[in-house]
Amino acid sequence: MLTFAAAVFFLMITPGPGVLSTAGVGAAFGARVATRYVLGLFIGTNLVCIAIVSGVTAAILADDRLRTLLFFASIAYLTYLALRIALAGSKVAFIERARPPGIRGGILLQAINPKAYAVNTALFTGFGFWPQSFPVEIALKFLIVNAIWIPIHFSWLWLGITLQRMNLPHRTQRTINIAMAASMMAVVLLAALSQA
Repeated sequence: MLTFAAAVFFLMITPGPGVLSTAGVGAAFGARVATRYVLGLFIGTNLVCIAIVSGVTAAILADDRLRTLLFFASIAYLTYLALRIALAGSKVAFIERARPPGIRGGILLQAINPKAYAVNTALFTGFGFWPQSFPVEIALKFLIVNAIWIPIHFSWLWLGITLQRMNLPHRTQRTINIAMAASMMAVVLLAALSQA
């Protein structure tokens, strides 16, 4: 169980669309609005987990055409977000929007987030630790995943708000943007390699 918890932590703490957008919404709109967005991400990630555990994801992805379409749509969207971050210039960008995305935006992001599917598939189909009862193991995995997921996302929210308040030098802000965009593109690359 500890190995599973460690895997959850390290797979979720790495920058991906969910945590980067959480930081961006926090930086742009503040904690109250961003908390609604995090609630949407939370609902969305749990829906992804349910789809994986129930086999719905496997059934959908069994159709090669649909899998390819969803894959390229996800890759295109994540590449677009990475480019927006990288080209934001000397303002820490994370992922900005004119209006806050809200609960619905969080749910929709997780629905197309390849990292959410990859991480949760690895976590829920591997790391067996309760051979006596599969339903008990799945329930424990949901509890552990959510117990780690919540503080990680609120930490990224706090980071976004804090970085926005720090008024960092332009060069530092540009470096942060490039590092975040590179992290996002690493997720895209890993998703592409897993598809190959």
